[in-house]
Amino acid sequence: MADLDLLTQSLARNVKHWRAVRGFTLDVLAARAGVSRGMLIQIEQARTNPSIGTVVKIGDALGISVTTLLDYAQGPKVRVVPADQVVRLWHTDAGSYSRLLAGTEAPGPLEMWDWRLMPGEGSASDPHPVGTVEIIHVTAGELTLTVEGEEYRVPAGSSVTFEANAPHSYGNRGDVPAELVLAVSVPPVR
Repeated sequence: MADLDLLTQSLARNVKHWRAVRGFTLDVLAARAGVSRGMLIQIEQARTNPSIGTVVKIGDALGISVTTLLDYAQGPKVRVVPADQVVRLWHTDAGSYSRLLAGTEAPGPLEMWDWRLMPGEGSASDPHPVGTVEIIHVTAGELTLTVEGEEYRVPAGSSVTFEANAPHSYGNRGDVPAELVLAVSVPPVR
């Protein structure tokens, strides 16, 4: 089975499972996630490959990580993610990307990402649930982090933390690739 087919099937199974665990109807999950009921039906029937933004919204609404939504193997309490199983969820033709390295529920979703932003490129994020925190460490280049319209320059070797329940974006205004490791901690659904 191709990687994309495997992820589509895993997403379908896991959205259904976690929606049932949370006791959400399709309409409730659609409202919480800001995603149409029709899109959720297509996802649960493995008939579509939604954008990463849609997957993040569904994960936030369910109170689980993107890793959990895409997990195709239930494993032991220690889980090693081989390099060839890291999931690239966003990319551009110029070479920018984000890769989900690992994630867990602790007690809410906790994810670790590997990002590369090519010069002049960026990615915007919708606000996450209240209590969500992001930690970023820039390993190369310079990140321009924008939170609620205010820009913060984060050079290589520096780190930044912020409350991610506001609109935010990641950008590279420099002339070399910006590389960073990003951790996202989302509080559990109450």
